Amino acid sequence: MPEAKFVDVTTIPMLDPQPFYQMAAPESGLERIILPSGHLAYHATRYEQVQEVLLSRQLIREPSNREGAATVFPTLTPQELLLNNDHPGHARLKAFVAKDFSPSGVSGLRPLAAGIIAERIEGMKPLGGSGDLFAQLLDHVPSQVVCRFLGLPLQDMAYYRPLSQTVQIASRADVSELTRQFSLVYGYLMDLVRGRRQSLPGGYLQRALDMRGAGEPPLTDEELVGILIGILLGGDQNVLSALTKIVYALLAAPSLYARLVADKGLIPAAIEELFRVIPLGVVSAFPRIAGEDTVFSWGTIPKGAAVYPNLLEANRDPDVFNEPLNISFGREGRRHLQFGYGMHACMGAALARMVIQTVIEKLVTHIPTLRLAVSPELVPWRHGLILRRPEALPVCWQSIT
Repeated sequence: MPEAKFVDVTTIPMLDPQPFYQMAAPESGLERIILPSGHLAYHATRYEQVQEVLLSRQLIREPSNREGAATVFPTLTPQELLLNNDHPGHARLKAFVAKDFSPSGVSGLRPLAAGIIAERIEGMKPLGGSGDLFAQLLDHVPSQVVCRFLGLPLQDMAYYRPLSQTVQIASRADVSELTRQFSLVYGYLMDLVRGRRQSLPGGYLQRALDMRGAGEPPLTDEELVGILIGILLGGDQNVLSALTKIVYALLAAPSLYARLVADKGLIPAAIEELFRVIPLGVVSAFPRIAGEDTVFSWGTIPKGAAVYPNLLEANRDPDVFNEPLNISFGREGRRHLQFGYGMHACMGAALARMVIQTVIEKLVTHIPTLRLAVSPELVPWRHGLILRRPEALPVCWQSIT
């Protein structure tokens, strides 16, 4: 099927967030911004710049998680989180989850995801041709997949899921509540690790407890909780935000959804293109601090200075992506940087791809007439400190097969 008339991503209402930073005067020809913490940071926006920043071992994460440091967060986070670790500690922790989160590792979860989606779509049939796709379907898929993957009792979702939602989607005005609820999620996982709560046999948590001694050195309780909290929050709220925005974009620009109905073989490429142009949240990456003067072909980051790699801008770099604002399912060439690059590349990328691809496949197959029931401008959004997404997707359809 020939490429339809291109859709410019900026014509889809609300997809692009308001910048969380302020522009500052450049220095030595390098763009700078002011982070929410009030610190200046060099601003890497071109694809090659961002790649080099993400690959550099001289630009490190740990100093950004100190009191009074340059950061996008309103509070400190546990040092054991993967995002706060650098080489070689980061490699030691990430190796512990690499197999389970590889494409082959998550492929075994596809039947589970497909079953959840089929059940939720079946439940939409009595609704009479209209409903909230977020509440009826999307909100249930990542949460149940990650719950069952970890081996958590489904009834525990009623406790931890509202907490994890607050942690990931809270506004800057809710910092004290964010901190309190993060502590509760952390405590819930620590109770599981220490046996004060029971997890289900066969889940990742039980495997992790059995394997932790193989680490060099063995993983501590705190390190294991740091890994688990990344899985629980990212596998649910981050995947849900990406899923919801991708589905919203397809329905806000109906020609995009129609192309996938007509040619389901385009779905993997379509999802990659939408990953490229749609920002996951307000923040696309986390600042790094130069451990020493770090020289690149495009400039020098002085020791102690912060640098922010802007993945959204890199994914729209016109020197790398021809007509970068156009959504082109047939695009070829360089890969997007939505999931980062190098050491801190997102460990959940394969999981996100699998869940989102399975949802889109089921939607275009079983509800080909799906469309928004309101204009895109009227879709309500939730704006958080880190993530943002539609909080409802009013839709209608002619039939469900």
